[in-house]
Amino acid sequence: MTSPAGIPPTGGGERQRLKLLAVTACPTGIAHTYMAAEKLSQAAERLGVDIKVETQGSIRAENVLSDNDVKAADGVIVAADKDVDLSRFAGKRTVTVGVAEGIRHPERLIERVRTAPVHAADTGSGAGAPVPAHDGAGGGKERSLAYKALMNGVSFMIPFVVVGGLLIAVSLSLGGHTDPSGGLVIPKDSFWMDVNNIGVIGFQLMVPILSGYIAYAIGDRPALVPGMIGGWIANTGSLYDSEAGAGFIGAIVTGFLAGYLVLWIKKVRVPGFVRPIMPIIVIPIVATTVLGLFFVHVIGGPVSWVFEHLTDWLGGMTGSSAVLLGAILGLMIAFDMGGPVNKTAFLFGAGLIATGNQAVMGMCAAAIPVMPLGQGLATLLRRRLYTEQEREAGPAALFMGLFGISEGAIPFAAARPAQVIPANMLGGAVAGALAGLAGVEDAVPHGGPIVAVLGAVSGVPMFFVAVVAGTAVTALTTVALVDVTERRRGGAAAAGVPARTGPVPAGALAGGGGAGDVVATAGAVAGGGPDGLLASTVPAQSGAPAAEQASASPDASPDSGPEATAGAERSGESGRADEVSGVSEGPDGEVLSGHLTARSVKVGLEAVGKEAAIREMAELLAGTGRVADVEELVRTALRREEQGTTGLGEEIAVPHAKTDAVTAPAVGFVRSAEGVEWGSPDGTRARLIFMIAVPEASAGDEHLRILGLLSRKLMDAGFRERLSAAPDEAAVLDVLREIR
Repeated sequence: MTSPAGIPPTGGGERQRLKLLAVTACPTGIAHTYMAAEKLSQAAERLGVDIKVETQGSIRAENVLSDNDVKAADGVIVAADKDVDLSRFAGKRTVTVGVAEGIRHPERLIERVRTAPVHAADTGSGAGAPVPAHDGAGGGKERSLAYKALMNGVSFMIPFVVVGGLLIAVSLSLGGHTDPSGGLVIPKDSFWMDVNNIGVIGFQLMVPILSGYIAYAIGDRPALVPGMIGGWIANTGSLYDSEAGAGFIGAIVTGFLAGYLVLWIKKVRVPGFVRPIMPIIVIPIVATTVLGLFFVHVIGGPVSWVFEHLTDWLGGMTGSSAVLLGAILGLMIAFDMGGPVNKTAFLFGAGLIATGNQAVMGMCAAAIPVMPLGQGLATLLRRRLYTEQEREAGPAALFMGLFGISEGAIPFAAARPAQVIPANMLGGAVAGALAGLAGVEDAVPHGGPIVAVLGAVSGVPMFFVAVVAGTAVTALTTVALVDVTERRRGGAAAAGVPARTGPVPAGALAGGGGAGDVVATAGAVAGGGPDGLLASTVPAQSGAPAAEQASASPDASPDSGPEATAGAERSGESGRADEVSGVSEGPDGEVLSGHLTARSVKVGLEAVGKEAAIREMAELLAGTGRVADVEELVRTALRREEQGTTGLGEEIAVPHAKTDAVTAPAVGFVRSAEGVEWGSPDGTRARLIFMIAVPEASAGDEHLRILGLLSRKLMDAGFRERLSAAPDEAAVLDVLREIR
């Protein structure tokens, strides 16, 4: 075992240089990662210490520490807000803090590591344990732990949904046939039955995975086992005398219960000799036992009660209006997709087939595919509203919907329950009601277009009408609800932008949509005017529709010459226009490979709040001709802020967005005299603000490269001083050309 490192021994009266290692990591990007690395390197140089810093960015780790590095090191500093494997540092003096602490107090960390405790292998934290933020120094307003945990569970669940669902769908389509007594049946001992069984295993694991990784995100590794076992119990109704399990909703409940139960157990003081076995034996066993018994004996009873009473209630409605019954069954089918409410409706319809009443199953069969079909369609209608993982899951959901596998919509419902579940229920009600109105019948206990194709449905045309109508309602409602939610997050931004007085020049063109968007001066084309265009822009009048402004000169060239500003109304800013107009565009007028130009620099930010500043910068970037949708760019940047502040400290903020609202990478810079409250870790107001916008297709390395270059350079105090002192846009560009 490596001996602990203290202050290295000296010889000849001279102290040997201290050799340190560091790891910096940020959970949502790399700006903080690189800034902390640069700060630690600068501090080490001032203190005469050798240091090697590994940066764990969004895509890959850089400057990775080797085994030889660790062996020769005297101590380790881990400044991270995400999981970092500490097992490789066993036997070394190790300081673990939040990434913001590495930015704010690097010298203090270097001094602390000299007397830091030695990291021991197989302790309570263990390899891969998350590094806690130091004194809450994460900075900024972030998503709640509950939201992040839910998203963690959903992200791990999606592959199981996709693989299991597609295997079941393929086996049913190629190896199945209709059977009045058993729905779609695959011959036993056939190849397709084996494929189907593999898919079923994927579906069986889906719910425990969701629960387990919700728990893991809250309580770390000791919570994984109780979370997964709790999820399995929730999905196995026979354990608590219910014909249907609690489904994905039950899994969400057990995931959170397991995670917070483990957190509570970790706070219990135990003797020293027990601590090494706490995370691998004591905590998992105690948490699993308590959670399992609690669900079986406390939560399971109400689930069983709901199932039984819903069945009785539906039985009393068989003689009522077919339209009303169909709507109710559709609502139930769509509510929890495999949970007790869904199963009640399905088994109610399936049970009536044997009595000769096939109409009730026809209502259910029309509603069953609506959720996955509708959610899959929604990802195609408004791709920008969804994450990359959700967009990839969309086509799989569509395919599963064709085969009546409603679970294909579960990832979307788990991620956005407030928007997706109501949309699903509305679409399911429409499909069920239309099927009831038309008297559609289904002779097998299964749903989706596949049963109609295989001849198990009577009234096929109206069956498809019901399915298509329900799918359309679900998709459109989902898009509307998600869009409204996103607009509420970003809608208040415009209110903080100070309005300018004075009329909009005749013939002006909008740089984006909506009131407050930047409008070019007479004859200039929005997004493509000369450098001087920055000086002569004013907000569009609220009464002028953006579409009319944008269409005033559709054929105007984005490379309009200096004459574009000839007729500008000055409104007190003529001096600034004259100063900027002489800046050249060509190689010498570009920064960061041409992504930042004179048209995207402004020395006087007018906004006083973060959201308003982001909007103002998005409109500034629209002046480069690279922004297709200003509103979407603003919403995306605000969503990124909700994940964690982009305020970096040192009066710097770097908001950024990966979105197809821009057609090419664009970088803007503004300077605020008063500063903007950005939630920075050191509490400073942002005065130097860069905005980075990159299309999804090129968001990977280019996005990270720009962030890395900026983050490192902005740690140079002299560079920041020169940037703050530059009198105008031309001088600012001269300073920014130092970024290499």
